Amino acid sequence: MTATELILVLDFGGQYTQLIARRVRELGVYSEIHPFNIPFEKIKALNPIGIILSGSPWSVYDAQAPKSSEQIYSLNIPILGICYGLQLIADQLGGKVGRFEKKEFGKAILKVDKGDDLLAGLNGATTVWMSHGDALTELPPGFEPIAHSENAPICAIRHPERKIFGVQFHPEVVHTPDGKTILSNFLFKVCQAKGGWTSAHFIEEATREMRERVGPGRVLCALSGGVDSSVAAVLLHKAIGDQLHCIHINNGLMRKGESEQVVKMFRDHFHIPLTSIDATELFLTRLVGVTDPEQKRKIIGKTFIDVFEEESRKLPQSPFNFLAQGTLYPDVIESVSFKGPSVTIKTHHNVGGLPEKMQFELVEPFRELFKDEVRDVGRKLGLPESFLERHPFPGPGLAVRILGDVTPEKLHLVREADEIFVEEIRNAGLYQELWQAFAVLLPVRSVGVMGDGRTYDFTVALRAVTSVDGMTADWARLPDELLATVSNRIINEVRGINRVVYDISTKPPATIEWE
Repeated sequence: MTATELILVLDFGGQYTQLIARRVRELGVYSEIHPFNIPFEKIKALNPIGIILSGSPWSVYDAQAPKSSEQIYSLNIPILGICYGLQLIADQLGGKVGRFEKKEFGKAILKVDKGDDLLAGLNGATTVWMSHGDALTELPPGFEPIAHSENAPICAIRHPERKIFGVQFHPEVVHTPDGKTILSNFLFKVCQAKGGWTSAHFIEEATREMRERVGPGRVLCALSGGVDSSVAAVLLHKAIGDQLHCIHINNGLMRKGESEQVVKMFRDHFHIPLTSIDATELFLTRLVGVTDPEQKRKIIGKTFIDVFEEESRKLPQSPFNFLAQGTLYPDVIESVSFKGPSVTIKTHHNVGGLPEKMQFELVEPFRELFKDEVRDVGRKLGLPESFLERHPFPGPGLAVRILGDVTPEKLHLVREADEIFVEEIRNAGLYQELWQAFAVLLPVRSVGVMGDGRTYDFTVALRAVTSVDGMTADWARLPDELLATVSNRIINEVRGINRVVYDISTKPPATIEWE
């Protein structure tokens, strides 16, 4: 992606790196994330108006600590270091960093000492989110402190002439209420950005880049029916027209009625070439007896590719050169150390679960976007709001909402329970307030009583969360009456389930999905 104004975010493996880029874009300035060790010549070629150094799980004095080229300080452009980024600036420019006697994790009160540039508009003090065990013990030459907290005498620094700043807290997270103000000050007061970048600019740039990359080639789009792949399909169709052909595979792991809805919308509304394949039997056969979630994901990913390769050969004007997917940046972050030395949480079938050798080259137009940005792109492209507001659905589908082995019986149970849960949430007018809501079938049977008879049936867990971007999430405080209605309906209407529980875990430490 190219833009007239670019903020370069260097990733040192911090858990919030993607949020930095997101916040910058929300403020109307285009940003890109690149690994900390990107060659200096490439940085110059990108021609950023400013650089942000991310946080990291490392300490700068560790032998394996990730460090960027010190040549970045010779570019004479503004630099902002966040947490580890501040410590790296200090380490590379002559300061000292050491272990902090009082580690700071959580909220703290930041007291502003100099509020004329980066910290302008904070009225002397603000709440910030700390997450560090190291601290700056000696300032680099030419730097001065601009803020402190009760526990730390140096929480923010600057070199006024060189426009290099560092903060010991995280302005990018929602727990720092004035974080956007701080980032806005960096962008517009320090970097002198003009702003104005929107999703419309993304559409223009993405369509141009896809036309250039695809050339005369042909693209298959893996149309799962989720928001991401659907918006990707419409964007691709705008870019390359009839060079695109969508294949929707019913893997038997979809939500109730989902395959039928997908086919109807894309054939009747968007008139995009579409082949629909029912491969339920193949997927379920390959999943027989598999209980490990990572193995499930890999099997499903491989089976998708197998089916795509077979079906693409049957289509007219074969072969196809590219495979398009709606992969999002959070998928990438949680799957692999894509941009920096971050920790693997789990793989996704459309990221880490694909086989290394396949005949397609991947096209992933949303690999750098967040869910809300994709929805905004979808609105600009004319997708109906009722479709765009749908909750995220995992690539492996209901297979990772069944703990243990996947069977037709269990799929029926979780599918029906999920349908009831979502239906009642919609009836209560709460659907759009939630990031995600779904049912999980547990490998637990318990004794129950129905009528005069004893039952020994499955337990289903309900999961509903609120979130801004899916990277962190809180459990939703649904009304007791709603949960009671859902529980009664599931137990009475879904034969085979006799117990319903509600998940009250946050992310972190739990993930949103159970597998």
